[in-house]
Amino acid sequence: MASVTETTLRKILANAKIRPFKISYYCERRDPDFDSKMHDVLVIYKQLSLQFDGEGNLLPFEGMPVHTLSYDEKPGMQALDTTADDRPPVPGTEKNSTVYRDYEYVRLGTLSLLAAIDLLTGEAIPLVSPTHKSSDFVRFLKMLDGKYPAGDKIRLILDNHSAHTSRETQEYLNTVPGRFEFVFTPTHGSWLNMVEGFFSKLTKQMLNGIRVSSKEELESRIYQYFNEINKVPVPYHWSYKLDDIDLTKEDISQIVYEVVNHKAANACDKDKRAPRPRTRKRQGQDNQG
Repeated sequence: MASVTETTLRKILANAKIRPFKISYYCERRDPDFDSKMHDVLVIYKQLSLQFDGEGNLLPFEGMPVHTLSYDEKPGMQALDTTADDRPPVPGTEKNSTVYRDYEYVRLGTLSLLAAIDLLTGEAIPLVSPTHKSSDFVRFLKMLDGKYPAGDKIRLILDNHSAHTSRETQEYLNTVPGRFEFVFTPTHGSWLNMVEGFFSKLTKQMLNGIRVSSKEELESRIYQYFNEINKVPVPYHWSYKLDDIDLTKEDISQIVYEVVNHKAANACDKDKRAPRPRTRKRQGQDNQG
């Protein structure tokens, strides 16, 4: 080994796939109710799939209209400006076949995106904000309340962010009883929320490599992106494990619920805890109790 060249040593390590300098990460399942919560989300997706006919056309609502949206936040979007002009590619040369950009950049601040995908129409609904606090989430809920017809149900599939379960959020929900229903994904189960795929598409198509002269320009271009994709909205369809769901054996009312926080919002109930959703019986369990 004393006479082995560095190149040969690199080849040996590469062929053996030994990378002591690299760390791979995984996410431990710490939610004891992961499977049951995942099941609840999949039941909602199964219900949505039956809203379309064989040709993919949306069928009319039966009974009370329920608008189901996949919601999440994308915080920390950086507004970056260049310190020198980009250099265009030079035709006929392999070296300069791409845009050249100076390594240095200027940080102008960050923005947060609050967005939802209407899973029946495919429309993407954005709200760009400097923060993603409870007040911003309430602002988004008020925007949805004004968008959909009065009396319709608005159902949100969302994660367990503190803003979704805060006192401020609950106080707003108390002013519009029965208007909203929340379906929470399990902890570390963001992949079950279809808007995550949309955020990935947004990042690849628009945010990667973007340079702007101000935060206002970044906000404007984000809204422009949403306006463009909403010209031809495409409904998102979920297929994973849907064949395992039998809606005749499910009780949807046991999945969705309005009371979301564990700190009662009313002053007279300050020492009480909000009720947790009722435990649903799974297929195969008996009906005792």
